[in-house]
Order: sequence, then structure tokens, then C-alpha cells
Amino acid sequence: MNTAQPELEQKASRETRRERDLRRDDVLTAIQSLLVVVVVATFLVTFVVQPFRIPSESMDPTLHVGDFLLMNKQAFAPRGPLDFLLPPSFIHRGDVAVFHYPVDPSLDFVKRVVALPGDRVRLRNGRLFVNDRAVDEPYAFYAPTIPDSFRDEFPAIHSMDANVDPGWWTAMRRNVRDGELYLPADRYFVLGDNRNESEDSRYWGFVARSALVGRPLMVYFSLGQDGAKKTLSERLRGFVSGVRLVR
Repeated sequence: MNTAQPELEQKASRETRRERDLRRDDVLTAIQSLLVVVVVATFLVTFVVQPFRIPSESMDPTLHVGDFLLMNKQAFAPRGPLDFLLPPSFIHRGDVAVFHYPVDPSLDFVKRVVALPGDRVRLRNGRLFVNDRAVDEPYAFYAPTIPDSFRDEFPAIHSMDANVDPGWWTAMRRNVRDGELYLPADRYFVLGDNRNESEDSRYWGFVARSALVGRPLMVYFSLGQDGAKKTLSERLRGFVSGVRLVR
């Protein structure tokens, strides 16, 4: 009697079961890896970094309309157990910061911190002076525009711009002495890099220390102002070319 055929069939059946087991193990491994990635990404987004999109041109040329950036949520947070990932740091003049908009805290803005608590601030012909010293600002951009005494000769306590928040107008006048604006404790003065096209602390006031949300780390994608009109290949090129650190 020929027993070779049943033996071959049994061997083929064992190999088929083994292949199914291997494929099942591969699928389970892939699912486990995906779950790990999801858990780590959720942890990072919840506690460490947060995506943020630039909605206006007030920070040109540092940040453009349509830029997507990752923000370090730990940068200005109190010291805690997550310091080993991204340690908190002091706030320095020149830092780019994300914060709750003082007029409407439900909105987040991004500007550059130019003065710290206790500093004295003034602008002359649009140029920034802090504590009687002109500040070198290679990032500042001045678009051609008509002169504006409130914007360019700040603090201008004798002329009020239509865009100035009324509450800030009153508070500002109380903090001006000898043509300079004095910053109270735990208050920061912020400006957009696009100085002539930015509504910032000149128009709505100081940013409280508690309102600071984080520091931008990097731009990871950029659509530009006409992003909706771009093709898929143009968007992919924008992804590669748009990656940069925020300084």
C-alpha cells in the first residue's frame, strides 16, 4: 500500500498551519507596535507637545500663514515629573511664545517676548528700546506703510488708535512714566515680528505669566496662504521644504 501520499498531505497541512500561525503572529506584532505608537503619540500630545497652526501674517518672516508647528508645552510649565523629556526653562527676551490672548483667553496667539517684568519699553520710529538701550532685532520686519504715531512712537498716551482695547488704554497710561512703559511683576510685553502688520501688546496689553502656554519647537509642515489651491505633489514638497526650527 502506498503511504507516501497521506504523509505528504499531512506535511503540507502542518506547513499550512505553521504559515497561518506565522501570519497571525505578524499581524499581532504589527497591531502591538501600532498601539505603542498611538499610546506614545497620545502621551506626547497630551503632556509634552501640541500642534499649532499660524493663522495670520503677524510673525512674518519667522512664521508664515499656513505653517504647522509643534509647541513645547513644558517650556514654561512649573517643574514636574516630565522635566526629563523637555525641561522647563526661563523666559528670555527674544523668545517666541504661544499664550492665551488676554482679551479672549479661549484663543491662542504666538508672538515674540521683547520685554520682561520690571523692564522699561518704548518704540521710537518703530525701533524697540528696552531699558534705554536699542535692541538688535534681526528677525523684525517692517513692511512699507504709512506712518502711525501710536504704533511707531509707543507709548503714545495723547493719541489712541481705533484698534486699541479700551481697558488696555486705561491701564497703559497708569504704567507710563517719562515716555516709557513700565512692566509690572509677572507681566510680559510681546510684539509680532511683522511690526507694521501686527496687533500685539501695543494694542491689547501685557501677557500674564500664567497665560503663557509654550514655546514653538519646529515647523513640521507648511501650506502657505494658498494651501487650499495646491496639488498633492506641491503639498508633499511643502512638507519637506517647510520643516525648520523656530528661532
